[in-house]
Amino acid sequence: MNCVAHQSPGLWRHPEDQSWKYKDLEYWTELARLLERGRFDGVFIADVLGTYDIYGASDEAAIRHAAQVPVNDPLMLVSAMALVTENLGFGVTTGTGFEHPYPFARRLSTLDHLTKGRVGWNVVTGYLPSAARNMGQTDQPAHDARYDHADEYLEVLYKLWEGSWEDDAVVRDAERGVFTDPAKVHHIGHEGTYFSVPGIHLCEPSPQRTPVIYQAGASPRGVRFAAENAEAIFTAQPTKALLRETVQTIRRELELAGRDPYGAKIYNLATVITAATDEEAQAKYAEYLSYGSAEGALVFMSGWMGVDLARYGLDEPIGNVNSNAILSAVKTFQSADPDDGEWAVADIAKWGKIGGIGPLIVGSGAAVADTLQEWVDETDVDGFNLAYAITPGTFADFIEHVVPVLTARGAHQAEYAPGTLRNKLFGQGDRLPAEHRGASYRVGGRNSTIIERPSTVPSSPESSAAQPNVGR
Repeated sequence: MNCVAHQSPGLWRHPEDQSWKYKDLEYWTELARLLERGRFDGVFIADVLGTYDIYGASDEAAIRHAAQVPVNDPLMLVSAMALVTENLGFGVTTGTGFEHPYPFARRLSTLDHLTKGRVGWNVVTGYLPSAARNMGQTDQPAHDARYDHADEYLEVLYKLWEGSWEDDAVVRDAERGVFTDPAKVHHIGHEGTYFSVPGIHLCEPSPQRTPVIYQAGASPRGVRFAAENAEAIFTAQPTKALLRETVQTIRRELELAGRDPYGAKIYNLATVITAATDEEAQAKYAEYLSYGSAEGALVFMSGWMGVDLARYGLDEPIGNVNSNAILSAVKTFQSADPDDGEWAVADIAKWGKIGGIGPLIVGSGAAVADTLQEWVDETDVDGFNLAYAITPGTFADFIEHVVPVLTARGAHQAEYAPGTLRNKLFGQGDRLPAEHRGASYRVGGRNSTIIERPSTVPSSPESSAAQPNVGR
């Protein structure tokens, strides 16, 4: 995340952590080079457009601990990272709630051009009430209403990205003086509940047209949205049993959406702390934990669960917290904890100090590789979205100790596949597969609409007189 404390609040105080350099472009280009050396598929950059202000009914604690604030724009990092790499993909997060899809379509097409097709977009509908208030709303719309809005948002984007320009619209015919054939550039004529977009996409077709679509919805409505749109789906299940159930649900929803059940990659959140030996890794974990911020963790947990945990003492049993959200979440945490004791607020804080709500894996490179492979074998998950304790140290350690083991076992790519991010992930070309919702908006597709080009010739002397006199 383009900030200091993403998932591990307080770890910015560790002497080896460099996250405070997030404002420096060199920090990001060096990270990109490191991840490409490790043959990572991509770097995923999360984002929020508001502050965590549930804890203590204010944003003071979030500000104090740099809990995802200050936070800079994620999209502006991509061009520089792309310039110093050749294969690394870039997944960037933006919300559908506060920016019109028309300029956003151009922004993503621009990045797809500049990266030669290595960009992906993580679709979020928004969840922080503070973001809504600062955009002139009283609160976020209701959960399902946000997805209804996002459905149309994606429809507009698909029409622009897939259906506005034909593949051979740009001819660059110097002899005739024609750069683009107007007959092959189409107005999309969109008139919907939320948006009116009559015109053409401003960009010629980029390598992927539609960037690789990422999504992380966990509710039934969110999973349905992901099944219809996403090509990479993020989860954050702390146990193999819960992850196996989640993966099965997603695969089933993909089939119901008319797609291959393996037409989307599923990645589970994980934080790995590793070293040359198990003992060194455990010592490193203990050291990291000593820097973690309990209050910072509760800021995040309060925001994610919608419960102000500042109202309770650290030693207060969770049973005293009257909230279905918190009880459901803690039940999930307890299922990942081998101890059967009653959980208190302090236990939630400890859990959240490093890596957020996903599993934490600590051990030597071989031990970590064993665990990751066990999760894949037993849950059918495709891979992992690695959070960090410190940066870039967590990633550097993973590349040094885990990647060689996984590579030797044939479980990590020894070299990158050619082409765009989509082709690297699926090996089936640069464009959306025919079964994907977005492909139906291509020219000739079942949802394509060819709008007659508006006339630019004045229809009467009166309309002619109304035109600006450019030569004056």
